[in-house]
Amino acid sequence: MPHVQVDKIHRGHAKRLRRTMTRAETLLWRHLKAHRLAALGFRRQAPMGNYIADFVAHSCKLVVEVDGESHSFMERVRHDERRDRWFISRGYRVLRFGNNDVLKNLEGVVTTIGLAARRAVPPSLTLPRKGGGNESADGAQSCP
Repeated sequence: MPHVQVDKIHRGHAKRLRRTMTRAETLLWRHLKAHRLAALGFRRQAPMGNYIADFVAHSCKLVVEVDGESHSFMERVRHDERRDRWFISRGYRVLRFGNNDVLKNLEGVVTTIGLAARRAVPPSLTLPRKGGGNESADGAQSCP
């Protein structure tokens, strides 16, 4: 994501969230930090627009959210849907996991994130070899 200036309020809120991560977020961060998962650079509690993503890998446009119990209330669900639509409108995919998912099945969550990240990374293009192939004595090209 291109660098966008973050206001002091969002920056301060993101810093507080980094200091007070839930147990589930802390456990997941151990697997995502320092390019440990699929050599991807994840950021935690990253300000994006008016929102703060729990974890984001900008290189493959993947946002990972870890939700606590408060996300089961209807108003919170609607807010999460608005957030997801905003991320999606900017080309990001959003994965959501509950705290219990992370705490009880951390390896499965990490595997799911890794698979989603690999699907999101565009395959590298194979470029044609310079010269266009081998030419025979009569000027016709042959396959290498």
